[in-house]
Amino acid sequence: MTRKRTKLSDQLRQAINTCGKSRYAISQETGIDEATLSRFVNGKGGLSMNGLDLIADCLELNITMGSKPRKPKRKKGR
Repeated sequence: MTRKRTKLSDQLRQAINTCGKSRYAISQETGIDEATLSRFVNGKGGLSMNGLDLIADCLELNITMGSKPRKPKRKKGR
């Protein structure tokens, strides 16, 4: 059974929704237009890499590297 990974953008949306800051406050702190931020959170638009960096700084987020699950090796002769 494989575990489906959550996309980074979905994790960021969740962080925005659960951080305790309003979208307006995040917009003011980052300089990202509130409408642009709203579209991103609602899955209707994207953000630039700079925008992602600004939000990560605003919410004090860090990326943690995980290992990619390996596929089981097949035995030879099958």
